[in-house]
Amino acid sequence: MDNSNPPFPPTPPTTQFPNGAWDAHVHLLGGPEHPLSPTRIQNPAPGLDFDDWVAMYRAHLSALGCSKGLIVHTILYGADNTVTRAAIKAMGDGFKGVGLLPDGASAQDIQDFARANIVAVRLNYVHGGVLTWDGALAMAPALADQGMHIQMLLHADKHIEQIAADVRALPVPLVIDHCGWPTDLNPNTPAIDTLCALLAEGQIYVKLSAPYRLTNDWEAATPLIRRLIDTNPDHCLWGSDWPYLMLAEAPMPHASALANSFSAITSAQERQKILCTNPDRLFLP
Repeated sequence: MDNSNPPFPPTPPTTQFPNGAWDAHVHLLGGPEHPLSPTRIQNPAPGLDFDDWVAMYRAHLSALGCSKGLIVHTILYGADNTVTRAAIKAMGDGFKGVGLLPDGASAQDIQDFARANIVAVRLNYVHGGVLTWDGALAMAPALADQGMHIQMLLHADKHIEQIAADVRALPVPLVIDHCGWPTDLNPNTPAIDTLCALLAEGQIYVKLSAPYRLTNDWEAATPLIRRLIDTNPDHCLWGSDWPYLMLAEAPMPHASALANSFSAITSAQERQKILCTNPDRLFLP
């Protein structure tokens, strides 16, 4: 089993982010004190403990100019959310989390998440995980009671059309990761039409994150990203995806390059919404 590499040292982007900006998609890792899932497909970078990762995360945020963050639990730890809970607590005010719960989780489990500043549960259709779509649907009313939502990683061209009716009936928001991660970057496919219809209706939020996972030529993702923003800038979010786990064949990016790529195709008004107003509304109800 291969080890992941540590992220590149942080450098500031060319365009400064607005005050109060969020990095709305990162993962935090730990050391030997945080047991890894036996079904993981990768190990974290060796030689780093929890305090090291928190220090690197703080440096990453400082370089980007982000003062708030959403820490998404990684499947490397399975459904043991200890490391994510610890990271949220260590970071303090302005930091929230997304956790993993299995099918059949109780209302008490969800209440415990809410008390720990975890604002969503994650469903992973790409790498697999502990929560199914049916399980998420069953969990949705209890999530709604706590003001929480569902975050989902999928390939839009494989999944979004088949779940669209369910999405429209959800009592909670659904956040779609990584621009919907379509395997076809054509922004005018039926799947992207469906994704944008849901976005226009306000049924979903979309994270404009991880273009490096979509293509090695980030400019090729610009038409898709621009269509998402133009459809509903009030329901778009941005995240760095730091520290770039489970890269497969994708090269590791610099966080500043991702920030520069985002800023190059957005206006200051759009960045204010996507980096500040929208995540404040969703994560700090």
